[in-house]
Amino acid sequence: MMKKSNKTGANALVASCGAHAIQDGMVALQYVLLPVLAQLFNLNYAQVGFLRAVSHSAMSAVEIPAGILSEKTGERKLLSFGLVCAGSGYLGLAFSPQFFLIAVCLLVAGIGAGFQHSLSSAVVVRSFQKEARRRALGIYNSAGDAGKLTFTAFFSAGIGVGFAWNAVLVLLALSSMAFGLIVWRILRSYESREEERIEFSEKVDEPLDSALGSATSQFKGWGIKHPRSFSILGTVVFLDSLVQAVFLTFLAFIVLDKGGGETLASFAVVIALIGGMVGKFVCGFLAGKYGDRMTFVVVQGLNVIGIALLVMLPLTPLLIFLPLIGLVTQGTSTVTYGSVSEFVEHDKQSRGYSLIYTLSSISSVVGPLLLGVAADYVGLDMAMWLLALVALAALPMAHVLVKS
Repeated sequence: MMKKSNKTGANALVASCGAHAIQDGMVALQYVLLPVLAQLFNLNYAQVGFLRAVSHSAMSAVEIPAGILSEKTGERKLLSFGLVCAGSGYLGLAFSPQFFLIAVCLLVAGIGAGFQHSLSSAVVVRSFQKEARRRALGIYNSAGDAGKLTFTAFFSAGIGVGFAWNAVLVLLALSSMAFGLIVWRILRSYESREEERIEFSEKVDEPLDSALGSATSQFKGWGIKHPRSFSILGTVVFLDSLVQAVFLTFLAFIVLDKGGGETLASFAVVIALIGGMVGKFVCGFLAGKYGDRMTFVVVQGLNVIGIALLVMLPLTPLLIFLPLIGLVTQGTSTVTYGSVSEFVEHDKQSRGYSLIYTLSSISSVVGPLLLGVAADYVGLDMAMWLLALVALAALPMAHVLVKS
């Protein structure tokens, strides 16, 4: 039985990490794809922000319904559907001849991406005991960054050696659709085990439910154990995700403004994503040793400095510091997302994570759109200074991140 349980957990982690890597990779692809589309279709910063907003609006709209729906259908079906749907959107984008059709395809891809984060996170949380859960979530979070790095690097290398951008995009889109079928197969054992666990849990938890306090009972449907702290955590995630989205969306444009070519601009995004992948591991280690609060405060403070360096440094020094800037800009999400499970009941993890990821998706809509408009009016450098202020605003709320 133990061996079977371990195999089921391993399968669940592989499926979740694979889905996370591909879906995040497809979304991150926009960071190197949008500059190409901007040159081909003569887009301004506001239009670039709009395309990001279309994709992330669809994602944010789907996150909560997907989390609720998974309680009836299971995560397996929805994860598979999301991968196929996202791949279909990018496949259509590769053959889109105009701005409107590109927006429609990104809308479809965004819908598919919405069937991933909350579902995969719930699968991981339910598949591992408490002592192994944080380590598994760290692996899961890093898989997303590995996907971002792989997809952006593959796309950049492909167009760098002379392949057409849409030919490279077709290959990546097909990989997403193919993995949807793989997820359908390898999560069968997890789905069966989860059905057995739910039946047992419902019998055991009945006496406990009657003892819940009135402060929690009004949130019982969502499984939120500490509503006020959860709300503050959600605000921190919103601001932190906004900073990351704007940083990665406009990084290539910053490099172009400083005199770098298109290939170098794409390479800069890859460098930043490498830093982000390392940052997830580093911040997870620091949080375990020094606590979530101190880790977030220190790293977010360095994040503010890093954004300032984006504006002040010339191109060559910027490229040298870029891995470190990417590390502090993206590493904090390991701390914030790792705390979510502490505020949510075990059988409502999908709903809890869907709320958090919806806030993250909304911030990824609002940030690039508003900062894109600001960049058109006051310049990209001034928009980055505004971004530094947003990063600074998250620091006073770090008191909710107390678990070590």
